[in-house]
Amino acid sequence: MATQERVYTADDVWQLEQQPLNPTEKYYLIDGELMIKMAPTELHGDVSVRLSSYLFLFVDEHNLGRVTGEVGFHPPGDRGTALLPDVAFTSKAKTAQPARSSYVPYMPDLAVEIISPSQTLAQVRRKAEVYLRHGAAVVWLLDPLAKTAEVWRRGADDAPVVERIAGDGDLTGGDILPGFRLPLARIFSN
Repeated sequence: MATQERVYTADDVWQLEQQPLNPTEKYYLIDGELMIKMAPTELHGDVSVRLSSYLFLFVDEHNLGRVTGEVGFHPPGDRGTALLPDVAFTSKAKTAQPARSSYVPYMPDLAVEIISPSQTLAQVRRKAEVYLRHGAAVVWLLDPLAKTAEVWRRGADDAPVVERIAGDGDLTGGDILPGFRLPLARIFSN
């Protein structure tokens, strides 16, 4: 196991991304550990756009809040964690004016991570736990190759509760997006 020489903050990551030498690199942090987010594959991008489109139309029609893609969020009071969900929904009650610089100082209500070939399932599940621990209500982990999803929520004792959805199942909005229903086949179709 490699030893990290320093603990990074959200401010450090923001500065790294602003440097001219790193115009396309994106980073994320978990407990001060710096990680590089690899460029998405075409399949990853396709799934992201499809899901974002359905979410945006639903959220916009019902005036529920904001849908974003690859925006950095950090938990309030924790500068050592900064995550970049592939897609996110933040409720109207939580959102303010969009941040013009640096990361958003709270976690989204819904964070979506699309599993890439460069990530392990364990890495993506670790992110799901971090999102929930720091205030997200729901996390969707989408696996485009298997055409399945995992829905993560906080249970009554704050322990994660995981629901696995097969390719013929639906993603639903639960309490944060009441009435939202999307068949996985709609976002995983070729």
